[in-house]
Amino acid sequence: MTKTLSVCVVGGTGAEGSGLAMRWARAGHRVTIGSRDPAKAEAAAAELNQKLGKPLICGAASSDAVTGADVVVLTVPYAAQMPTAEGLKDVLDGKILIDVTVPLVPPKVSRVQLPPTDSCVVALQAALGEGVKVVSAFQNVSAHKLKDPDKVIDCDVLVAGDDKEARAVAIRLAGDAGLRGIDAGPLANSVVAEALTSVLIFINRTYKIPDAGIRITGLGETPAA
Repeated sequence: MTKTLSVCVVGGTGAEGSGLAMRWARAGHRVTIGSRDPAKAEAAAAELNQKLGKPLICGAASSDAVTGADVVVLTVPYAAQMPTAEGLKDVLDGKILIDVTVPLVPPKVSRVQLPPTDSCVVALQAALGEGVKVVSAFQNVSAHKLKDPDKVIDCDVLVAGDDKEARAVAIRLAGDAGLRGIDAGPLANSVVAEALTSVLIFINRTYKIPDAGIRITGLGETPAA
C-alpha cells in the first residue's frame, strides 16, 4: 500500500498552493494549509473543503503545520520565499521542502531575470543547510487550472533536487495532483524551470492563451526514473 503523506502547504491561501492542496487532499493525503495568520489558514481550508464537499484540509499557523508534516511545499511569491523559509528553518530540519518559487521581478515578468545565484531554489538550499532536503517543482503549471480539481492539465513537471529519494516524493506528489513528474536531476537544474516560467508568460501574452505548459517527448506515458 502506498503511504499516505502529511503535507503542509505554506502559502496555501494563494492560487497555486490552494490548487495543489485540493488535489492532494482528494488523492488521500493529509493536507494542512500553513500561514502566519492561523485564522487566515483556517478560513482558506474551510473554503477548499466546501469546494471538495468534505472536511479534508486543515488550517494552522505555519510553524505548527510544518512541525507535523512529512513534506512541506512552499508556494509564496519570490519576495517572500527566503524570509518565510528562514523563519521556519528550525522546524524544517529533517524534512523535504518542495519549493515552487519562480524569481519573477514585476513589472517585466515575461523577461527572465534570475538572481545572482542563477537559481533562487539553490540559494534557498544554501540558506537552510543540508538538514533540509530542498526540491524544485511545479513552477510551470497553470495555477488557475490547478484550482479545478477535475481539470486534466496537459503539462509536465520538472523535478530537481540533490536528494534522489526527495525527488521521488515530489514526482509521486505530481502524479497525485494529476500531473506527470519528470526527474530533472540535481537542484542546479532548477534554473531551467525557473527561467522557463517567464518564457511561458511571454508565450501566453503573444498567442493570447492562458496556460502554456511543457511536455517532455520520447518518454511514453509513465517514464521510469
